[in-house]
Amino acid sequence: DVALCVVRQLAANLGIAQAAEPSSLSTDKEVLWCMEVICYGLSLPLSEHDTIRDCVNVYCEWLTALYSVPKLSVPRPVCEDPNLYARKMISHFHNLFVPRKGEGADTINRQAVLCHRVLRTLQHVSHHSVLMDRETWEVLLLFLLAINDTLLAPPTVKDDVGDQLCERVLSVLLEVWLVACTHHFPSPPLWKTLREMSMTWRHRMALVEQWNRVNLALTQRLLDFMYGPGFPELKILEEDSALIPPGMTNSCIAQCWFRFLHCIGNPVDLCRPTVISQTHKFLQFALTSETVVDPCQHPCLSVLPLNFLKAIKGIAGQVDAFLGIASQSLTWDTSELSEREKKDTHPPSHSPTPPPVRRLAKSFSVTPSAVTKGIPKASLIGLTSSRIHTSSAHTPVNSGPSSTSSATSMLSLGSEVRSPLAPARPKCNSILHLFGEWLFEAAQIGTELTKGGFREGTSKRPNSVMLDHSRKGSLSLSQPGSLSEDPLEAPSCLSIDRYQAGRAEAIGALCRIFCAKKTGEEILPVYYARFYLTLQQCLRQVEVSRECDECLACILVNSTDLLRLDLDGVQMLVPCIIDALEIVLPDKDLKLKSPSISKVELRRSAIHLLLSMLALPLHFQNLGIKELTPSQSQERSSLTFLQLKPRLMNLLINALQVEADPQNTQMLLGGLMLSVLDSALFEEMDQVTQPDVVSNETTSNLLSSDTMSCLSDTTTADDWDSA
Repeated sequence: DVALCVVRQLAANLGIAQAAEPSSLSTDKEVLWCMEVICYGLSLPLSEHDTIRDCVNVYCEWLTALYSVPKLSVPRPVCEDPNLYARKMISHFHNLFVPRKGEGADTINRQAVLCHRVLRTLQHVSHHSVLMDRETWEVLLLFLLAINDTLLAPPTVKDDVGDQLCERVLSVLLEVWLVACTHHFPSPPLWKTLREMSMTWRHRMALVEQWNRVNLALTQRLLDFMYGPGFPELKILEEDSALIPPGMTNSCIAQCWFRFLHCIGNPVDLCRPTVISQTHKFLQFALTSETVVDPCQHPCLSVLPLNFLKAIKGIAGQVDAFLGIASQSLTWDTSELSEREKKDTHPPSHSPTPPPVRRLAKSFSVTPSAVTKGIPKASLIGLTSSRIHTSSAHTPVNSGPSSTSSATSMLSLGSEVRSPLAPARPKCNSILHLFGEWLFEAAQIGTELTKGGFREGTSKRPNSVMLDHSRKGSLSLSQPGSLSEDPLEAPSCLSIDRYQAGRAEAIGALCRIFCAKKTGEEILPVYYARFYLTLQQCLRQVEVSRECDECLACILVNSTDLLRLDLDGVQMLVPCIIDALEIVLPDKDLKLKSPSISKVELRRSAIHLLLSMLALPLHFQNLGIKELTPSQSQERSSLTFLQLKPRLMNLLINALQVEADPQNTQMLLGGLMLSVLDSALFEEMDQVTQPDVVSNETTSNLLSSDTMSCLSDTTTADDWDSA
């Protein structure tokens, strides 16, 4: 009753229902006593909504003391020492955000409305106050950290106050944090607290979305001052660009960029439910719940595969920005997520996914403003799909070359699918130093590289490649396991298959990095080794499954120039690449698991790889192909380049038989012509250098293939005459 009477009288002077009047509180003692009453009022049950609302209104009005011109109703002692009283009021607001147990949906909605009012007020104060000192800024940041931890650290429960405020409290925290960096840069303990707390919120999808949003906004500014206006601009929404205060210095931007990049820890932990659920709140829930035996069994963790995908897409988006690819006119849309991914993640009934009416977390679009007109902002929520140089979905199927000259046409083939890289882009080593460890680890989940003997008790660096002396010349990788090998530790909805979309994003980003190598540029051998091991494992898995999954599609689409660059030792991958092409090119009814990549563009990328290998057999001839890891097959261990010639010709003929796209067909015919000319020149040179040696067997096999012999057997002379 005391709280009701005091708060009602204070609220009457605010000017909400009637004209504002000067406050009757004239001493510090009176103000402090009233503030204790208001603090208690903010913790009342939600059934006392009117009293709580009045408490919120009083404090929101009193916080105008931090402005140059405070409201009339603000007590004189508060105006004389605004920072002292503001710190107390901000701390008292925490009581409002504490979830109340047993409340209905209607009362929870009312609580959320009041919380929104407080967040708007604090957000406005952070942007417009000129009186806040360092101590007040630290109290404000600690308050925002505390309410985020209170609301977000527990397991997700549908439609509770934490679920309703999730995106809002996160966006305000990160936005106010950036403003604080401009005025009073947060101390190292505050940054450490942000990182440690954020790692306990990783089961919330909004965290990953807001993390991507801030990272891309900072990356845009970072690229601008590092590489100048001539570097391709990273296109993001204007609302996201406004996150970075205009007065932030270049050194501050660089500091914030690196610190925010690492504030959620290792993103690959999102595919380890046992790691994500090892928090105090999850353990507490498991101890008090009758249905959840282990913390990693909580249903809300079923959203982790989608969180993992979004996090890897955010990292891949930054990689593309550094390469200069982000200048392309593309819009990334969540509708490009594969149907299988949507089905597999199937968030539970208490999913943290917000309803469409809430403010969605923004992500970047590399679309010019003219293209984004008419596109709803909600469609920009997702980060990149497989960035396939140009959007295959917008390429007409029958888009053959229009040039009347075949020579001119051949020169332009594939030019429209090449995304220009920035000439001033950083070296591959620099990008791999920043993102390589995460991308390699994400690309290797579920492979033999994560099931080795370095899982427990190892002190070796996780990104080191070690020489295995037990098998001479073999390489093994020191890498922590992604998912537990014990199937009882994680529910079936979090099996390794659910993370393949994120893994495909990672391997696609790695392919783009290595295909951006400049002539003469050096890449560290450890990166070569890890990249080749990763590609080999991905391609060998496809060889076993015999289907085109997301990983294979991303490898082919992002590696069209892989064999055209001077990458040290890349020829070791040729047999594995041919195995993959034998799955894609001869199949007329190829089924793709990734709807973001069209079949025409996938086949075109595969044809590019095939064409880049046609000259290898006669160039290297009997040179053996070294193995990256020992093979059980004696045939594979003694393979030479010349032995690949029949397989390449088979691929050419079989691909021609099923190809329906005019441009792809012309590329294949050009490859066939190249093979004929190459073989003829080889025979001519062979006769010149060894005129006395009859090599009928060798030369007759230069263009041999099983398909060609089969065609010759089944085609009659009448067929040729009629043709």
